[in-house]
Amino acid sequence: MTATDQPQSPDVVQLLTEQHQEVRRLFQQVSEAAPGGREEVFQCLVRLLAAHETAEEEVVHPAVRRAEGADEIVRQRLEEEDKAKQALADLEKIGVDSPEFEARLNEFRQMVETHASNEEEQEFRLLREMHDDETLRTMAEALEAAEKVAPTHPHPHSPESALGNLVVGPFAAVADRVRDAIRGRK
Repeated sequence: MTATDQPQSPDVVQLLTEQHQEVRRLFQQVSEAAPGGREEVFQCLVRLLAAHETAEEEVVHPAVRRAEGADEIVRQRLEEEDKAKQALADLEKIGVDSPEFEARLNEFRQMVETHASNEEEQEFRLLREMHDDETLRTMAEALEAAEKVAPTHPHPHSPESALGNLVVGPFAAVADRVRDAIRGRK
């Protein structure tokens, strides 16, 4: 097998698009879960979204911001992320057994769907225009590395920038992982 015969690793756009599909699948599973199984599925969704958004703030948004006129696009995505982090933190706080949970989950789901669509239509297009395939694959590796050390819960009051995540993120991630261990979550 030659080097050209080996499958290519996904690029950052492919990876993020796959994650968006996984988020959609998890939303569906949370909605369909029996009351006793809902918490576990919801926590999978929480962990994925927390890591996903942190990694985007560290890798994707700074890269997109380099495109001419893209500051406003990034600002809007960060604003959406900030609102979503707060909504997710609120959902975690009220819990899956709350009578309000389903309605608030549906509102949150719509926020996330709008955000993902905006990223796919605006940011992902710019990434493909700005970068070659190798750079996009390298960005995917950076995104995966960032996700491994990202917090596992939303932190709506933490900084929403690459630098802010690099400074505050490790402390939040350690605190989240300790909290998850105490609560028996993986």
